[in-house]
Amino acid sequence: MTQLYAQPYDITANGFYFETAEDYATKASALRNDYGDQVEEFEIQFIDGEGIDCELAKTIGINQANFAQFFECVDAWDDEQKRIVIIALGDCGYDFDPDMKPADYDIDIYHLDSLTELAEQFVEEGLFGDIPKALENYIDMDAIARDLGFDYTEAEIAGQRLIYRVS
Repeated sequence: MTQLYAQPYDITANGFYFETAEDYATKASALRNDYGDQVEEFEIQFIDGEGIDCELAKTIGINQANFAQFFECVDAWDDEQKRIVIIALGDCGYDFDPDMKPADYDIDIYHLDSLTELAEQFVEEGLFGDIPKALENYIDMDAIARDLGFDYTEAEIAGQRLIYRVS
C-alpha cells in the first residue's frame, strides 16, 4: 500500500499519514491549528510504497492538487506503464495530465544494462541481416552501441537499468 504524508505549512499544526484520497479528505477537514483554525495548505510527501511508485511521485511532482490522480495511477497502471510515464515526464518534457494514458507515448523500452547489450540483441535478432559464422567475431559491438546512442538512451528507474527510445 502506498502511504503519503500531509505536512501543513502552518507550523502550529501537526501533519498526518494517509493512504487514500478519502482518508486525506477526512483527516484534512478535521485538522485544526493551535488557534482553532482549519488548516488548508499541505506539502504532500511520499512515505512508503514500491520504489517505482516513489519514482512516479517524484516525476509527477506530487502535490495537494494531484495526489488523488497519483493514487489512481498507482492502482491502474502496471510497472511498465509507470516506467513509460516516468520517462515521458522526466526525460521527454511532457507535463502530467491526469487523463493521460501510458500507451499515448510512443516509447520503446528494453530491459538491458547497456547499449552494448542492445547492439548484441539486435545482431542476434538479425536486424543487420544474416551474418556468416566466420565473421561474427569481427563485429565491433561497441561501435554499434555508440551509433545506437544517437537514438537510444540509458536510464535507471527504481534501481532497474533500461534502454529506451522515443519513436
